[in-house]
Amino acid sequence: MNPVRVPELILTNAKVTTLDRTNPEAEAVAIHDGKFLAVGRRDEILPLAGPATRVVDLQGRRVIPGLIDSHMHIIRGGLNYNMELRWDGVRSLAEALRMLKAQVERTPAPQWVRVVGGFTEHQFAEKRLPTLDELNAIAPDTPVFILHLYDRALLNAAALRVVGYDKNTPNPPGGEVVRDKNGTPTGLLLAKPNATILYATLAKGPKLPAEYQKNSTRHFMREVNRLGVTGVIDAGGGFQNYPEDYNIVEELHREGQLTVRLAYNLFTQKPREELNDFRTWSGQVRPGQGDDLYRHNGAGEMLVYSAADFEDFRVERPEMPPNMEGDLEPVIRLLAEQRWPWRLHATYDETISRALDVYEKVARDVPFDGLHWFFDHAETISDRNIDRIAALGGGIAVQHRMAYQGEYFVERYGSRAAEATPPIKRMLERGVKVGAGTDATRVASYNPWVSLSWLVSGKTVGGLRLYPQANLLDRETALRLWTEANTWLSSEEGKKGQIRAGQLADLAVLSDDYFAVPEDDIQDITSVLTVLGGKVVFGDGDFGPLAPALPPAMPDWSPARHHLGFAPRNPALQVSCGCATACGVHGHAHARAYLDQTPAGDAAAFWGAFGCSCWAF
Repeated sequence: MNPVRVPELILTNAKVTTLDRTNPEAEAVAIHDGKFLAVGRRDEILPLAGPATRVVDLQGRRVIPGLIDSHMHIIRGGLNYNMELRWDGVRSLAEALRMLKAQVERTPAPQWVRVVGGFTEHQFAEKRLPTLDELNAIAPDTPVFILHLYDRALLNAAALRVVGYDKNTPNPPGGEVVRDKNGTPTGLLLAKPNATILYATLAKGPKLPAEYQKNSTRHFMREVNRLGVTGVIDAGGGFQNYPEDYNIVEELHREGQLTVRLAYNLFTQKPREELNDFRTWSGQVRPGQGDDLYRHNGAGEMLVYSAADFEDFRVERPEMPPNMEGDLEPVIRLLAEQRWPWRLHATYDETISRALDVYEKVARDVPFDGLHWFFDHAETISDRNIDRIAALGGGIAVQHRMAYQGEYFVERYGSRAAEATPPIKRMLERGVKVGAGTDATRVASYNPWVSLSWLVSGKTVGGLRLYPQANLLDRETALRLWTEANTWLSSEEGKKGQIRAGQLADLAVLSDDYFAVPEDDIQDITSVLTVLGGKVVFGDGDFGPLAPALPPAMPDWSPARHHLGFAPRNPALQVSCGCATACGVHGHAHARAYLDQTPAGDAAAFWGAFGCSCWAF
């Protein structure tokens, strides 16, 4: 006779979106031993309580499955989070510079002040980046490094001195150290389009000691918990070496301090030695090795450097070298033979097409049956290549990079070309497995609600509407891409992603009702209560006392002691663009200019046809 299972936790008086098609809505859930025990009406769930059961009234709030980010660099991001001033969500450059000035004042030598991605100039009311003169005035002696997406970095004079860039510093392949008329570096570094110059320069900065890195990782996990995230597939990253740079997260796992479920992919670090990397790793770790909190997920997103098409839409699409297929084939063959799932960074259809040529060739010899492999990004993928992926049983992980770079894409290629970037609806219609994520922390923010807003509205964070209604997702479909669908990408189908009896008890109680708020307010949603495996990992307001305490951010000068990682919107900043001069055609509604079909890259046609000066702002 089976013993009666008494729940440790019951959450009641809620609007529960389960994403379980057999039981789509509920009022209460019971949790036992880290899993959902029962999901249903209050009068069904409350009688299950025992003397020790904690019952929490959710006051009618919307509850959803815990969000899963299928592409984040959370392991690398966690090691550095406490050192970084985040401009994610900040809507005014004036406010961003005020934050920068305050951080400069509290940062001791020889530390840097760093703003490492997660924002775009288009989110600012002023529609511009800071000038080098502004940075030098704010910080004459403290090194300042500002990374904008993966297209440029701004270094003040103090940072240039520390990294040692001078007249004799050569331009690296695919990058530029911008110089004045005397050949002296100005402080502007450009990816053209290779971003190596940007993150190689960042890597010259001081690092946190191990104990602070543990604290930093915990704070970053708590920050994504604040937004309702309970799972991440980590995509590796440049300068993220295995196993050395995984020691901190593995130590946190052993100590029971992970508050996010992590599935990690291994990203090769050595050009021309990629095959050797994967041969070595395939003898050290197996896909799925680990547990439900921390497990290996295969290879990627970098498989070979000759296949890396950097996603800087300010410059022309890069042509992959002729050796790409020759480099990629032995790696794919090894992975298929070893039954290692893989993911491949691929922005452009041209890169995807060449990679698929290799995949199809290998699959004729080593069937991919049951292997969960996928492309990341795929902004410009064609219908033909979507069908090829479907035929091979693959998937696509999409991210909201266009929410941060859409204006640049439209400027180069025109608004019509941007209407399906990426074509998510067509992917789903053709039976491809699709999941969603952010690609945070550099090329976009880690905020899932910005991604969900983009999927539903088609708008960039700067307010430009990219997609026609026919290419937008309804709210439930978008939410499924952030939950249930992502479990295929980590080979964990049926374990999580729904609020369903027997699945891992991961959920988020929302600050506002995702299914009822105006479209523009989706991006402002947060969690007020986040539960991982039946344990509260974040609480806010009335639910704050339910969450465990977190030690203060270390070191004591950390920006994380003074700011939320993602800044809430200030409604006052939404009124005006903040520029000094109205455009003669569009007034201050500069985003409207981007809707025209003429690419702004065609200067004569754009300027001649419209007399528009929006591109100056």
